[in-house]
Amino acid sequence: MSRIAKNPVVVPEGVTVEVSGQDLKAKGPKGELSLRIHNDVALALEPAETGAKKQVKLSMRNQNRQTKALWGTAWALVRNTLAGVHKGYTKNLEILGVGYRANVQGQNLVIQLGFSHDIVYPIPKGIQIAVEKQTKISVSGIDSQRVGQVAAEIRAYRPPEPYKGKGIRYENEFVLRKEGKKK
Repeated sequence: MSRIAKNPVVVPEGVTVEVSGQDLKAKGPKGELSLRIHNDVALALEPAETGAKKQVKLSMRNQNRQTKALWGTAWALVRNTLAGVHKGYTKNLEILGVGYRANVQGQNLVIQLGFSHDIVYPIPKGIQIAVEKQTKISVSGIDSQRVGQVAAEIRAYRPPEPYKGKGIRYENEFVLRKEGKKK
């Protein structure tokens, strides 16, 4: 059973939340998101005990094993939705390798990774991709799942290899290096 879901999710300042049945709509300075929660978990918008802030409280409708697992998941999804419309999410990628580079052309990310052709990745709606240097890519947006998915798709074009470390990796990702052939 999730112990973290016992705590309510505090609504940040500048974010408005509407709860109707199993649907949650959050609107903040970064944008607007909606979320549908499983029927086994009940949602309620309540005033906070301390201060004028509101909070979203989640509770289980029954005590079976699946509901206990869904309760913690639903709590995390609500928290991520509120944090996304308030601050947003960012994933940074680094490109390592001689001749490997990226740039944004219109609504496409063009990546050169040593293949015979350039890789053209269309930027999805609701996601912003910025290339600070030719070797640093920043993926940002309000939906944490979509930001992570786009970053993973870009990384999958050339994951870091263990011998020389070349490829696309997340910022601060540790790549276990292997020793090469010996003479």
